[in-house]
Amino acid sequence: MNPESIQEMLSLGEGQRVEFKSSISNVDALGGVVCGFLNTHGGYLICGIQEPGKIVGVDDSENAVATLERRLHEGISPKAFVSVEIRNLEGMPILVIEVPAGKDVPYAYKDLIYLREGESTRRADPATIRDIVMRRQIEPERWERRFSFADLESDVDPKEVRAAVTDAQKVRRAFFRDASQPLMVLEDFAAAKYGRLTNGGDVLFARNPAARLPQIRIRAIRYNSDKAGDKFSDMKSFEGPLHGIFEEAYTFIVRNTPSVARFIKGDPKRQDSPLYPEDAVREALINALAHRDYSAASGGVSIHVFPRRLEIWNSGPLPDGVTEEGLLKGHISVLRNPDIAHALYLRGLMEKAGRGSVLMVRQCRDAGLPDPFWKSDPNLGVTVTFPAPEVTPEVTPEVTPEVTPEVIRMLGVLNRDMNRTEIMAALGLKDEKHFREHYQQAAVGAGLIEMTIPDKPKSSKQRYRLTTLGKTILNQAKP
Repeated sequence: MNPESIQEMLSLGEGQRVEFKSSISNVDALGGVVCGFLNTHGGYLICGIQEPGKIVGVDDSENAVATLERRLHEGISPKAFVSVEIRNLEGMPILVIEVPAGKDVPYAYKDLIYLREGESTRRADPATIRDIVMRRQIEPERWERRFSFADLESDVDPKEVRAAVTDAQKVRRAFFRDASQPLMVLEDFAAAKYGRLTNGGDVLFARNPAARLPQIRIRAIRYNSDKAGDKFSDMKSFEGPLHGIFEEAYTFIVRNTPSVARFIKGDPKRQDSPLYPEDAVREALINALAHRDYSAASGGVSIHVFPRRLEIWNSGPLPDGVTEEGLLKGHISVLRNPDIAHALYLRGLMEKAGRGSVLMVRQCRDAGLPDPFWKSDPNLGVTVTFPAPEVTPEVTPEVTPEVTPEVIRMLGVLNRDMNRTEIMAALGLKDEKHFREHYQQAAVGAGLIEMTIPDKPKSSKQRYRLTTLGKTILNQAKP
């Protein structure tokens, strides 16, 4: 949330979705408000504001904020994604707590259920609690909360669980009862219940969730032109725990987009950076993974890299209450998969609930790029597009680090369109498996060679040729 948005809230005063507190010392009072927001429509709790709108600031020390976040996490049940951040307003630190509308009502703070009514928060009476529980019983359970067919002992990746704990400790969100006990860690991540892994836990922590859930794969393609039906020079499919495929997919994007040289005002040194801002692309990709519709077996996430644009698609339309126009202005976050989003938040991958789209726009503008834009279709899902600038200054190809001596050798003999047999003969190789794994696949994956018939990879007439990047790498490798 930017200072202008906060100032606007101050001018409008408290309401159904906004409350001010002068300090963060009374955590239980803050917890009750957060619980009330979760049980209604979500909202913003802004601390460091004294009525009627006087800014007094808060203790913005790292320990104070971390302690508050930990106590909120421990007190709220069931677990919920609640974003906490320090902002500066008129030279004073204030704390903004953003609370999405919860999907697991009723929520409780320290075993007490609170509701938001107008400008105030109150404890729910027995009749209201009974009504909430009865409504909950007739609603279908969310896909991510259903039990997975994965085996907790054999299918969960212990390294991924340990990595999640390490990430949470780095960002001071290690809200674990006992980090040495994997099952307790999974329960604290809301990824397991009653000794069984949930679907959300399968997506996050299983070695190969695609064995049970093929829709979790990410498909990525780099095209040679701006038409999706034309030839492509790189195609990958990523599967595994969500964090791992996120990093692999982002690496694919960086490898397949150019770098640009920019000169920042006041700095005479040239700065080389990816064409599309790193943080904006990471935000778009993590949002696709966090907010997509996992329940659709035909769904997924795909990445299309074109010379003049980057597209990231996910199955499922925008959640109710979120519009394409609203994404440009910021909104109270509406989460389709709150457990998965909560785990990503604890690992430091999701920071700005409801405002990531605003930051993406700002970063693109700062880089001199057109605004990214969103398209949502009830049947087709959501696509975010990053357009390239009309004129890209001093573009330099992104040189992949995955160039082995074997690949360089292959580039050196590929002086024309050649089939696999011809290339192996030129290299003096007889082991087809060794050639495929260490030469052919590595070169295609790095975008250094391309197939002449890309839509029929197993065709008997298939041949391979150098790409522009492959020629550049080969020239650089020559003595």
